[in-house]
Amino acid sequence: MKVIRAEAMGLCFGVRRALEAAMMLRAPGEVTIDGELVHNEEIQARLARRGFSALSERQRGEMPPTRKVLVTAHGISERRRGRLVAAGKELIDLTCPLVRRVHQAAQALRAEGRLVLLIGKRGHVEVQGVVEDLDRYEVIEHPGEVRPYEARRLGIVCQSTTPPRTALRVRKEIHALNPGADIRAISTICRPTRDRQYAVLQLLRRVEAMVVVGGRNSNNTRQLVELAESYRVPCLHVQDERGLERAWLERFQTVGLTAGTSTPDEVIERVDQRLRQMPSRPGRLAEVA
Repeated sequence: MKVIRAEAMGLCFGVRRALEAAMMLRAPGEVTIDGELVHNEEIQARLARRGFSALSERQRGEMPPTRKVLVTAHGISERRRGRLVAAGKELIDLTCPLVRRVHQAAQALRAEGRLVLLIGKRGHVEVQGVVEDLDRYEVIEHPGEVRPYEARRLGIVCQSTTPPRTALRVRKEIHALNPGADIRAISTICRPTRDRQYAVLQLLRRVEAMVVVGGRNSNNTRQLVELAESYRVPCLHVQDERGLERAWLERFQTVGLTAGTSTPDEVIERVDQRLRQMPSRPGRLAEVA
């Protein structure tokens, strides 16, 4: 099987930074991770083997049992931060700098008296961290949720991993349905997200199918899958090489490979190696050639 790798994929610098910092911590048994450090099952297992305790994503908001608390790459609200400090917790803050920019942008728009419209996934931990510090906001996942707003001053920010084309469509709809409003948008989509989405677009015309590697709870990984599917390219989402389905894959001769920003390099390499070992039947691209 021929495998063509995306030019940009896998760990972004924010996740790599957080993972390296966590692995260097001494006495991990004295530290509780406030949720999932990153949304990747292999990384979570690795941290557990080192001795870290962790709250599940559903437990976020509860008080961690240890004095030391590790803030994940997704960040937390200032309100949550204040509660932890008031309870005597020592914070090890590994918030991604690009997520921090989303918080700062939202607060800047709030300070201007604007209703903050956050384009992103409702309930996602990054989104929750931003909106918990806002009194007036709306979370918008897709253009169909946009409506005319009573507020005449609107501010737009995006979850850092929002697909650029989704953000563009939502922004256009906000302007269309609020023609008299004073609207200010601050760009907060991170560069790694843009690079990985663009790299997939570059692959889609060269392959018969896509394999996307990443955690089941990884928002940016799911978005890579959705991008491929929106162009009607068959796509298989796997957490690691064990998820590769031979019967599904052997229909294709040329497969594209990409991975979400929380996927370890070694997992990508194992998937790549297993794919190249698989037999394949002549695919559509081969038949055309």
